[in-house]
Amino acid sequence: MLSSADLVRKDQALTSFNRWSDDLHSICGSFNPRRMDVSTDIRGEARRINACGMEFAHVSNDLDRIHRDWDDVRRDAVEHLFLIVQLEGSCGVEHTGRQSTLNVGDCILVDSTRPTTFYFGGSYSNHLSMHLPRQLMYSQGGDKFDVARKLEAFDPMAIMLRALVAKIMATPESDTHAASLRQLMFNATRQAFISEMEAAPALEALGDNAVRRLQMVDVLIDQHLTNAHLSAKWLATRVGVSIRTLQQHFQGMGMTCTTVIRDKRLRFAREKIEQIQAQRGTQTIAEVAYAAGFNDVSYFNRSFRELFACAPSDLLKTSIQKKTAL
Repeated sequence: MLSSADLVRKDQALTSFNRWSDDLHSICGSFNPRRMDVSTDIRGEARRINACGMEFAHVSNDLDRIHRDWDDVRRDAVEHLFLIVQLEGSCGVEHTGRQSTLNVGDCILVDSTRPTTFYFGGSYSNHLSMHLPRQLMYSQGGDKFDVARKLEAFDPMAIMLRALVAKIMATPESDTHAASLRQLMFNATRQAFISEMEAAPALEALGDNAVRRLQMVDVLIDQHLTNAHLSAKWLATRVGVSIRTLQQHFQGMGMTCTTVIRDKRLRFAREKIEQIQAQRGTQTIAEVAYAAGFNDVSYFNRSFRELFACAPSDLLKTSIQKKTAL
């Protein structure tokens, strides 16, 4: 994979800053690039690669840095975990309070729901980012992922992940083993980055810091997303505050706890519907709704249409029609 002509090129074309930024936004969401010299174009590109039913971002540049803050996180409707493999050069990564330097072959897991800064300092860097649906990754169990932990290039898990990424990129979506290969990728990433911490930090340590409290709530929502007991009241009890205090925290972000839970469940349901069509499954929309934590199918359909501007059945039909046309 590291020597692929499509990923590592001897002559990198120059791309205008605005074009490069627009391409990055369309693929990865709200990230803010900063140049070393405002008068020059960028050496590199940001492009989408679709392979084996999975999406990648191939990002090369000689920028100063790329930053994503809390406002950028809130603007993005889609949530991913980004599995990043460094192909050329190096870059610094600051994420969840941890700092790492990625060299060729190193891997790291980044959460799109957290602020992130990539540092390049004007030196050329080239990496590949696999987009893993966040809710699907967390829905398989109560495991917590150790995001921002770097796997060195020689680490056996990093070697395995690079091999799987290379295999996925060489496998068409129509391949009979594509669905199994995707699932293997999900499972391998879970095993590679499962948290080594035996337990989450004590809740008492959060004090009155609303931001850290909301971060804990976000993890709890992901871990218990499809459980019937998940509610604002349950979350408030878990973090040791009143439901009124918790709601005030969310109001400060311009949302409510109930809305956050609902929208996360809807995104999870959408991923499940797309998974059904990819694997030609027979699960019904109602079954998806119940599996996502909804107990009212009519409410689920209405909420789904409000968030995605289409009915869940329309999404499934459209996906099936596209596959039939192919």
